[in-house]
Amino acid sequence: MTRIPRYAAVLITTLALLSACGQSEPVQATADAAPASSIAPTEVAAADSHNSVPEPAAADDAPDEIHSGLPVVSRRWSGDLDALIEERVVRILTVYGPGRFHLEEGRGRGIVAEMAGRYQQHLNKELGRGHVKVYVMVIPVARDQLIPALLDGRGDLIAASMTITPQRREQVEFSIPASKPLNEILVTGPAAPPLKTLQDLAGKTLYLRDDSSYRESADALNARLEAKGLEPVRIKSMPGSLEDDDLIEMVNAGLLPWAVVDSYKPQLWEGVFTNIVVRDDLVLREGGRTAWAMRKNSPKLKASVDAFLKQNRQGTLFGNIMVNRYIRDFDWAANALGDEDYQRFNDLRDIFQRYGEQYGIEYLFAAAQGYQESRLDQSVRSAVGAVGVMQLLPDTAADKNVGIPDIHDVDSNIHAGIKYMDFLRDRYFSDPDITPINQALLALGAYNAGPGRMIRMRAKAEAKGYDPDVWFDNVELIAADEIGRETVQYVSNIYRYYLTYRMVANQELQHAAAREAAGISGAPDL
Repeated sequence: MTRIPRYAAVLITTLALLSACGQSEPVQATADAAPASSIAPTEVAAADSHNSVPEPAAADDAPDEIHSGLPVVSRRWSGDLDALIEERVVRILTVYGPGRFHLEEGRGRGIVAEMAGRYQQHLNKELGRGHVKVYVMVIPVARDQLIPALLDGRGDLIAASMTITPQRREQVEFSIPASKPLNEILVTGPAAPPLKTLQDLAGKTLYLRDDSSYRESADALNARLEAKGLEPVRIKSMPGSLEDDDLIEMVNAGLLPWAVVDSYKPQLWEGVFTNIVVRDDLVLREGGRTAWAMRKNSPKLKASVDAFLKQNRQGTLFGNIMVNRYIRDFDWAANALGDEDYQRFNDLRDIFQRYGEQYGIEYLFAAAQGYQESRLDQSVRSAVGAVGVMQLLPDTAADKNVGIPDIHDVDSNIHAGIKYMDFLRDRYFSDPDITPINQALLALGAYNAGPGRMIRMRAKAEAKGYDPDVWFDNVELIAADEIGRETVQYVSNIYRYYLTYRMVANQELQHAAAREAAGISGAPDL
C-alpha cells in the first residue's frame, strides 16, 4: 500500500516549484481579504477582511506566525525566555506528520499546532502584551534533527512526543511530563519468526532510528541479554526521517519483521495495517513519559512551559480534548491517503508559473495565496463579490492598471491576481532602498488596508523614528496602533504561510526519499 498524504503531495510539488524559481524574494498576496475596489491611493479606504472560505476551528492566534523580516529557519539565536521575547518569536521544533503537525486547508493543524497556539495565548497573557505579540512558531524538522536544531539555535523548544531518557537529559532540559506513562512494545508482521519472550530476539536484528528512545531501550535489553550469556540484539540503523507509522507500514508489508513503537501508535492505524500483531506482552520500556525539551540553563523558559503544561497536558481538560481529537477520533487513514488538494494544485500549476514569470513574481507564493484564499477553487464567491481562486473584486480587476475585466475563468482570475500584486509592489514600494522582502510585506499591508492608508502609516512611522521601509517592528507597530490586530496579524499570517509551506515541503521530500530507500532495501535481515 502506498500512502500519499494530501498535504505531502501539495507540498512536494510546491518545493519543486521553489527550486525551479531560485532564491528570489517572494511577492505575496492576501490570505484573508479581497482587494480594494479601486487602485488610486486617494480613493482607497481600508479594505475589510473578507475570507470567503471559513477557516477550520483553531486557536485564536495562528500558532506559527513570525515577526522577523529574515526567515527564521535560516537565523540562529539562543538564550532564555527574555532573549526570545526580544526576538518576539518562540520556535517550537516538531516532526511533520498526520495528527501531530500537518496542513489542513492551508493551515497548520494537529496537537502541536493547537498546543503552540494555546501556549502563545498563555505567554502573551503572562507578559501583558497587546496587539504586538510574541509569536509561537512551529518549525517541522526530521526527527534526528530535533536536538541538533535546538542546540544550534534554530529552535527554542521541542514538542514531538519525545521520551525523557537519561542520555537525553545530558543534552537538554526537560519540562514536567506532558503525557501519562507509556510502554514501548514490539509489533510483528508476516515476515517475523515466532517470539515468546524478548530473549528470543537474541542474535536477531532490530531496525531503529539512532536518535530514538527505542535505541536506548534496545541497548538496555542487550545489557540484560549479555548478563545472561546470550547473544545481543543486532541494531540496524534506520533513517532519522522515518516515523513510527512508516516502520509499522513496512512491518505490515513484510519488509521488516518487527518494529519497536509506543504502545498507542498501532491503534491509530487499526483497520489500515491489518497484517501486524501488537505484542503488548513484549515490553522494552515500561512507564516512559514524554515532555517538551529546551536548552539547558533556561530557567525562565522552563518555568513558563511548566506552568503552561500543568494546565494543558494530558490529563487536564484541554489535554484530554487534544488526545480525543487527534489520537482517539482522528481519521489517520483518510488524512494519509487523500490527494484531492494535490490534484487541484497540479491542475493550476502551469497557470501560476506562466503569469508569475511574466510579472516577476515568484509564482509559488501566488499559488500559496490562491490556496489560502479559495483552496484553489474557482467556483468560490465571497459575500462582498470577490471571485474565484484569487478572490478579486471585479472592479479591481477591471481597473485600467490591471485591465482584466472578466475574471470568471480561472486563467484570467489568476492572471489578474498576480498582476494586481505586481502593480501594488511597483507603484508604491519599488524604491531601491526597500529590500525585496519588505516590498512584498508592505504590498501585503496595502492589499489589506489599502494603498492610501499604507502611505499614511509609513509617513507616521518615519515621523516617530521608525524605518518606513521596513514592515516588521516598524510600520507594523503603526498599523497595530492605527488599525489594530487585523493588518498586523494578516501580514504575519501570509509570511508564516509561505515559511510553513517551504519547510514542510523540504521535510516531506526527505521523508519520501527515506521511505523509498528503505522500501527497496531487499529482504529483511532477521
